[in-house]
Amino acid sequence: MNPIVSRPPAVDAPAPAASYDDLVARVLGGEFGPDPRTQRIAVAFSTRQAVRHEGRGGGYRNEVLSLRLAAAVGSCAVEPGELPDTAVEDCVGADLARLLEHELRPVRVAALDAYLMQARPHTPANGARPWSLPAGSSLRKSRARARAVTGLVDAAPGARVLVIGVVNSLLEALRERDLSYVPCDLKGGTTEWGEPVHTDALAELERCDAVLASGMTLGNGSFEPLREHALRHGKPLVMFAQTGSAVLPRFLGSGVSAVCAEPYPFFWLDGGPGLVHRYRATAPGAAR
Repeated sequence: MNPIVSRPPAVDAPAPAASYDDLVARVLGGEFGPDPRTQRIAVAFSTRQAVRHEGRGGGYRNEVLSLRLAAAVGSCAVEPGELPDTAVEDCVGADLARLLEHELRPVRVAALDAYLMQARPHTPANGARPWSLPAGSSLRKSRARARAVTGLVDAAPGARVLVIGVVNSLLEALRERDLSYVPCDLKGGTTEWGEPVHTDALAELERCDAVLASGMTLGNGSFEPLREHALRHGKPLVMFAQTGSAVLPRFLGSGVSAVCAEPYPFFWLDGGPGLVHRYRATAPGAAR
């Protein structure tokens, strides 16, 4: 699937965030738009999904917290059953500044995502390159998204990619490129091809040439060590992001080399045509 032709990005984009905490501080300081204290969440909801694609041996479950700020929706995936029932009610009517300091990390991430989705939406002017997904079955759309994601991995055949957040379609697409991989996921288990899934991603970093990681790393607190490792070693770090799709592009040039951003509604919610947004870092502070 070819990308949609789009305009060049704006030249006045904010500098890359130095860390997650730096980004939050800059948002609270009004660098990206309106004072978060004046912005309130109108709608909060959770989405739960279970899937087993036709022809696949196993399935998986997803649970996502989403917060709506005007026309923007910010999201953070959680482990199924992890989110307290009170979290959704606690967010409704709350201002963004309070939610950015909420005791639950998924609430903080979803709130930041909602704010940045409104302030820096996925448009060509903000550096995004839209990439169309075809209508069809969940498996067809999953494979199309996988090609969009893995196409951002800058690695030669034979390179080893650390994949954090196992999605079999992503592994399949890497195999098609003759890239080896080390699958990691907190759930453990095995891949569709019977390969063991490691549970400690940070322990595998040194033996991999590139990293392909889910935005869920924002929600579980493992993103910063990944970003710091990639920045320190000059290693490609590609993020595929339903969680924090508007957050992760802010780290381009600061450890993150590319992002495939997929805001709500996600490909698995609808059988019609879809869209993801691809970002690449060209130099610190710049994207193409």
